[in-house]
Formats: sequence, structure tokens, C-alpha cells
Amino acid sequence: MAERIRRIAVCTGGGDAPGLNAVIRSAVIAALRHGWEVYGIRDGFNGIFFPERYPEGGVIRLTEQRVRGIAHLGGTILGTTNKGNPLHFPLHMPDGSVQEVDRSDEILQYFARQEIDALISIGGDGSLTIANALHKKGLRVVGVPKTIDNDLDKTYTTFGFDTAVAFATECIDRLHSTAESHQRVMVVEVMGRYAGWIALHAGIAGGAHAIMIPEIPYDIDKVAAKIASREGMGRHYSLVVVAEGALPKKGQRSLAAAAEVGHSERLGGIGEQVAQSLQSLTGKDARAVVLGHLLRGGSPTAFDRLAAMRFGTAAVRALASGKNGVMVALAIPNVNFVPLESVAGRMKAVPLDGDTMHTARELGISFGD
Repeated sequence: MAERIRRIAVCTGGGDAPGLNAVIRSAVIAALRHGWEVYGIRDGFNGIFFPERYPEGGVIRLTEQRVRGIAHLGGTILGTTNKGNPLHFPLHMPDGSVQEVDRSDEILQYFARQEIDALISIGGDGSLTIANALHKKGLRVVGVPKTIDNDLDKTYTTFGFDTAVAFATECIDRLHSTAESHQRVMVVEVMGRYAGWIALHAGIAGGAHAIMIPEIPYDIDKVAAKIASREGMGRHYSLVVVAEGALPKKGQRSLAAAAEVGHSERLGGIGEQVAQSLQSLTGKDARAVVLGHLLRGGSPTAFDRLAAMRFGTAAVRALASGKNGVMVALAIPNVNFVPLESVAGRMKAVPLDGDTMHTARELGISFGD
């Protein structure tokens, strides 16, 4: 039988996503109904490592009053970071070099000192990999899947994805009129890292004529041929959606910044590259629009808000029933629990034989292949 829970902690890590506050609120309300105390760790695990940075303390008590009225807000009241992985924490040496150290034991020691019995870790692949490592070291952990990229395995969707797709679709809708007015090619670059979920779903919903995703290396000549074909039919404008991690058949991914110690490589710039190439190949005026972090902000859609609330209460339910080392997952129509081990370090790519891809191809959308 699982040990009785008295206190739990909640943390949010990685990139922010609409719905984080809804998870926090629902988890806190559900935990308080069990009679548990709830604490929020600031900025991933930085609240434990650097408590002196926070006037209120790096770990704060989460009460019903503190989480009141936050479910509809974007971002996270706890703050977040995608730097400083505690398993590979960058340590600046006196000689100016940077070395990685494992600080995960400090987290376990903090939990022991404060008599915190369990952790709800809300995050994407990186955060859940950390959560799984902490679980293996003896910490009681339940993960909640969060990423606008929708690239986490074992769950139908992650919260934040629907909001990102909805906003990207609205932007594409708006660009149709200006592209048609000026008879231009408009290239819309969206986030998604190494998966094309946002580009695919927003591209189809927004009526794009070509979509480039990381799962299908593209030939820019074939995208140009699609645009030329539309010209021949009297359609003098085109909308192209490109995922930030899209990969040309001849070339490399476009990087805004290379990987450094403690940091992942930062993707970016592919939209402008594609626009320049299409302008050269088609002779048409081409412009690039980068949606970037606009996809992360704003209030969550009703779907994401409800999914986040279901995840938060399910995480508490998992702990109350003795579960450990699991992630809550959406398995429509229910929420279930899957081992963190089966999620950590895995990426869910767009299935090229799936119905959504079939839909896109049957609509005549080009993928540059």
C-alpha cells in the first residue's frame, strides 16, 4: 500500500504553453480536497537551486486563493525555463569553460528535508525525461504532457497544441486576402521542433497550397511547380506553411543558434529561405511571416483548457491511488496512465500513412515530394 501523502509539489518546465495555469489550478484544487498541502517550484527547478532569487522564496505554498481565476490565463504563474537541465546542469568554471554536472540529488534532498512526498511534473519530452530520472532515484512522480508541438508519445494530444493550431490557422486565414490582393506567395513559418503537427493541422485547416514538414524532406522545385500550376489555372497567389524543422532534400535544417552546453539547438530561418528560393524559381514576389512565440501565448482554447483540467485532476487521482512513475495521457474519451519510461526520450512524429496526411494529399496539397 502506498505511503500516505501529506504534501506534494508542482513544477512547470520547458517552453510555456496555453493551459499550464489550468493544470496548476485543477491539480491544486483536487489535492486540497484530499487534505494535502501543495507547493509550487519556481522556474522549473531553479526555485530549489537558487532560492535567493525569489523574494517570496523559490518554492511557494499554493492555496485556493493563489490559484483562483487563473485557468483562462496563458503562461504559468510558477514560471518556467528550458535551460539548466538538472541532469546536465551547466557549471561555469574559473577558466571560462562550461561543464555539465548532475544536480538531481539536490532535488531529492530538498524533498526529503521539506517532507514533500510527491511531484507533479508538467512538461514536454525534456521535463518528462527529468521526471523519469527522478522517479528512478526514488522520488514519487506523476507527469503531465505539455507542449504546443504535440510530439509526445502515448497521448492522443498534449494541451497547448489546439491553441497553437487555432491561432496559426487564423493567421493563415488573414494572409489569404493580402496574398491574393498582391498576387504574392506567402510563406508562413510555424513552430514544432522536429515534428510537423502544427504545420500540418494549421496548413490544412487554413487552406495552404503547400506544407513542408520535418517528416518529409522537400524538393523546393516541386513546391515551385505547384505554384506554377496554380498560376496556369489563373490562381495568382499561393500560401505555403513550413515547419521550423523542415528539412530540404539537399541541405540542412535552418538554425537560429547552434547547440551549446546545457542548451539545445534553436531552429529558425527556414521561412525566409523558402521564400527567397520560391521567388527565384517562380519569379513571383514572395514574403515570409514567422509566427514564432505568438503560438505560445494567449488564453487556451476550450479544448486545451478542459484537457489541462482533466490532466491536473487525473495526476492527483494517480497519486491518491498509489501510482508512481506514470504520465497522464489522453486516450479519447478517457484519461489513462502510461509509464514515464515509455514516454521519456521518445518523439511522436506525424504518421505519413495517417488519415490527416491522406486528407491533405487528396486535397491536392503539395509536400514537396
